[in-house]
Amino acid sequence: MLGSGFLKAMSKAIALTLAAALLGCGQFSPPYLKPLTPQTRARLAEKGMTEQAPVLIRIFKAESELEVWKAKDNGRFYHFKTYPICSYSGKLGPKLKQGDQQAPEGFYSVSLNSMNPRSKYHLSFDVGFPNSYDRAYGRTGANIMVHGDCTSSGCYAMTDAVVEEIFALTREALQNGQSEIQIQAFPFRMTKANLEAHKDDDWYEFWKNLKEGYDYFEISHLPPKVAVCEKRYLINASFKGRPRPAGKCPAYTKLPISKPPALQEASAKPAKKSQSVSLEKPLGSVLGLTFGPAKPNYSAFTLGPATPGR
Repeated sequence: MLGSGFLKAMSKAIALTLAAALLGCGQFSPPYLKPLTPQTRARLAEKGMTEQAPVLIRIFKAESELEVWKAKDNGRFYHFKTYPICSYSGKLGPKLKQGDQQAPEGFYSVSLNSMNPRSKYHLSFDVGFPNSYDRAYGRTGANIMVHGDCTSSGCYAMTDAVVEEIFALTREALQNGQSEIQIQAFPFRMTKANLEAHKDDDWYEFWKNLKEGYDYFEISHLPPKVAVCEKRYLINASFKGRPRPAGKCPAYTKLPISKPPALQEASAKPAKKSQSVSLEKPLGSVLGLTFGPAKPNYSAFTLGPATPGR
C-alpha cells in the first residue's frame, strides 16, 4: 500500500489537474498520469494492439536499444516499438556487486510495486535486480532502474520523453490485469554470429544460457517460463519437484515450443519471387510531447513505494 503522504500528493495533483481543466488548461497532467499521445495511440491501432494489452520489454546493451512488445488477441507478443537507450554504465556482462556501476543482464520482472512516479530521475521502474539467479551467485545491489534524465550509474537511462511513453505503456498494462512485465536484458542481440564473435569472452557460457530464453521468445512470441537451478537458467521446463537456484535440478521435461499461427503459415508456404519483404526500422527518440484530448485515468492506483529516489 502507498503511504498516506503519497495519497495526499496524488489527491492534490488530481485536484490541480481538474482545476486546470476547468480553467481551460486541459492539457496538463503530472508525468506519471500523462495519457499516451495521439500518435502512440494511432500506432497501437495500426498494429492491432490496445493500450491495456500486456507488455514485454527486451534490452540490448551493445545496440543501446530497448524494445516494447505488446500482446494481441491470440496471446502472443508482437513488436511495438524500439527506443534508444540514452545511457547505461559499465560494459558487457552481468552486474556482480553494489557499486560496480554495471547494468544487469538476465530475466527480470516489473510489477506495480516496482514503479516510482516520484523518481529523482523523472520517472522510473525497478527491473528487479537481484533475481534468484543473481542471489545464487551472491550478487548484491538494489534500485536498478529504467529511468529518465539520460544519466546512469548502473541503470538503463532514457530521455524524459521516452521514459514517459514507456512508463505509460507499462502502467496501462499493469493497471489492466497484467501482474508482472518480463524484462529480458541481453548484452547484444543474441544471434549465432554475435555469440560466436564473443566466444573468447569470460561470460560466453552465461550468454549461451541467456540465448536459450532469447531463442524461445524469437520462435514462440511468448515470454519464456524461467526457472533457476544449479546456478543456471532453465527455460520452458516442467519440474517434478521444486527447483532451487543453487541446488541440484529436480527431474524435469522440456515443454514443446509452438509458433504463432501466422508464423506457422509463413514457414509452410514458400514466398513467391514477386513478393517483397519490407523490414520495419527501429524508431528514434523523437516523441511528440503534445498530449491530446484528455483521457487520463484519475483513479488512485497503486504505484509501489512512493519515495523520491531512483
